[in-house]
Amino acid sequence: MASPAQRPLPVVEAFDEKQFYLDEFRGHTLLFAIPAAELVGAAAYEGLAAVVRALLTNDTRVLLVVSCADRSGGEPLLRRLQRRLGPLIFGDETMPLFAPRSARSSAFIELSADAFTTPGAATAVLTSIWAALRRGPLCVGIIAGATHTAATVFAQQLGSRLRVHKLILVEPEGGVTGSDGKPLSFMDETMLETLLAMGQAEWAGLGARRATFDAIRDALLGGVTAVNLCSLAGVARELFTYEGSGTLFTLQDYCTVQRLGVDDYEEVERLIERGQREGLLKLRTPEEVADMLVNGYGATIGAHHLAGICALTTAPYAAERAGEIVGLYTITRFKGERIGTRLVARVLADARDAGLAYVFACTTEERAQGFFERQGFRRVKHHQVPAAKWAAYDPQRKAIVAVFRFDLQTTAG
Repeated sequence: MASPAQRPLPVVEAFDEKQFYLDEFRGHTLLFAIPAAELVGAAAYEGLAAVVRALLTNDTRVLLVVSCADRSGGEPLLRRLQRRLGPLIFGDETMPLFAPRSARSSAFIELSADAFTTPGAATAVLTSIWAALRRGPLCVGIIAGATHTAATVFAQQLGSRLRVHKLILVEPEGGVTGSDGKPLSFMDETMLETLLAMGQAEWAGLGARRATFDAIRDALLGGVTAVNLCSLAGVARELFTYEGSGTLFTLQDYCTVQRLGVDDYEEVERLIERGQREGLLKLRTPEEVADMLVNGYGATIGAHHLAGICALTTAPYAAERAGEIVGLYTITRFKGERIGTRLVARVLADARDAGLAYVFACTTEERAQGFFERQGFRRVKHHQVPAAKWAAYDPQRKAIVAVFRFDLQTTAG
């Protein structure tokens, strides 16, 4: 008879990161701010058009604001985008979204860089954009005579007034890199305020981008749900993958850890299956996966981004008042954001509240072993955790698995 770890896994649809994000964007509006200088070469146009097509066919509105510093360059830029970007966007799959032929040409409009200097001018530009979006789910606005900073502020003001779901700021430098040279995948309002404190941006080598960070903060405070800062080449990776390519900014706390709810289960099943494919999670039976779901925790970045999962299994070890951390898995993009630490801290807190004597974890991964030691777990022998753990356990795996235990300080009642 096959051991539990050898039984066939449940049939789970392959996890599609792009579709996960598209589901989040559906029914919303995304605003892109792109310097015209970044649109150089066929690859730049094709890459941007591919992102736009994916969003449009996903029932997502797309607003592109393309800026140039030359005050007389608006008309030439408008024609260039119509000629080069238009044919790449309007294809067989997107054409039905722009039923009247005029909707395709009228999607490209010129905007005044001074639109938000007076209430009347702001009303005029907002209504012209809405008129274009009523005809089809795309508006490409051209701003001439605006410096990069002015164009960024324009995008911030536009995003705030329209309360778009997401603002994507495209800059050649891409996302934020810390003083240690490592990219920062995520920043919340507290981290952003620290960066904007007197001298901090300059100390971190980011002084030249202070105006961008000011605009990001103002956009978030103005009602934009999230802001992404990335390069043009990295837009698709930033929007459609967990790996990302830039920095995601939100108002919410950097990370919240909560028990999984039923609406999380389908996504978590796909993440478990992904971790198994990567060899980071052991193969589990459908019953074991179900146990992980109902006893699971999720770490969420911002409002939407599930960054890590784990579960605390206690039922088989009730007699020993023990619990096992299983299925600890952190999404690639957020591996440097201490997601695993937050998950384990929440599990230990709940285990202590539940009166457990200790929590343990088993792993064959060297990196995971180092992680548990850093969280205060000590390596122990197999017999120092419940015998029920090893019932029907694969002998070959048992020979190489490392066991870590965290003793909880409990007071007898």
